Amino acid sequence: MSTAVAEKKTTKLSQLEQLKKFTKVVADTGDFESIRGFKPEDATTNPSLIYAATQNEKYFHLLDEVLVDRKNSGLSGAAQIDDIIEHLLVKFGSEMLKIIPGRVSTETDARYSFDTQISIAKARQLIKLYEDRHVPRERVLIKIASTWEGIVAAEQLQKEGIKCNLTLMFSLVQAVRCADAKVQLISPFVGRIYDWYKAHEKRDYTGPEDPGVQSVQEIYTYYKKFDIPTEVMGASFRNVGQILELAGCDCLTISPELMEELAKSNEPVERKLTPEKAKAAKIDKLQLDEKKFRWLLNENAMATEKLSEGIRKFAADIVKLEKFVAGKLK
Repeated sequence: MSTAVAEKKTTKLSQLEQLKKFTKVVADTGDFESIRGFKPEDATTNPSLIYAATQNEKYFHLLDEVLVDRKNSGLSGAAQIDDIIEHLLVKFGSEMLKIIPGRVSTETDARYSFDTQISIAKARQLIKLYEDRHVPRERVLIKIASTWEGIVAAEQLQKEGIKCNLTLMFSLVQAVRCADAKVQLISPFVGRIYDWYKAHEKRDYTGPEDPGVQSVQEIYTYYKKFDIPTEVMGASFRNVGQILELAGCDCLTISPELMEELAKSNEPVERKLTPEKAKAAKIDKLQLDEKKFRWLLNENAMATEKLSEGIRKFAADIVKLEKFVAGKLK
């Protein structure tokens, strides 16, 4: 091999850098070092990631700082723990925003996924805490589960200039209702859909046949076909293959492990999703009211089961975080 050819090979962009040319890469982690290393545009967290980060010695000081700051809040018991966790979430988010140029997603308590008014109140409180830290609301996305009640909450919040990221999404019907609510961004979960079909059909899926990949493709196509401005952010990936099949999606939120895999490969990345291709699709617009939304979601066994399971898991991690904080207070 000539020197010129060898040099050409070594200067080829990694798959991660290629992907960034047509998709906004978002870090799916609570680890600041990973965010610094991979230079994503945005970052997203959830209760599981924040709980995991609080177990890492590198981040003990963040919780300690919040505990010192909030010890004289005048609150006690459950209210005090709730206050500390809200400040902790915002502390993590604010630190991430010092590293990334874009936005951070911060999640509301999953236990209020079926309570519109409390979801609205929690979101307003998180935004207030960010603004108290001089973080403009434009740089924050409030994550809320894609239940009917959660989407109604997001609809109101969007009108107040509070941008929302509707998470735990497993179906087109959820995505269509979010579009009607004019939410900023949605997070359809690729990996969890894949998990469900793999378990139920007792077979593996790769490439374009992956049901999780197909779900995001369907939503992306619907949005672009009907000029819906809501951003589509594929989430919950199990392997690099799923990410590459969604190259061209508005955003993809990726774990550090999979970003590292992409960064180590120089294989070419082909753009799979384009607005032009979506515009040519022959699909009908879906008209929804609450009854139709609930019925169509109920008819989708996978989406119903994974939405319920996801809420339970996020709620369980909030409880773990509460117990950890309570132990620290003692």
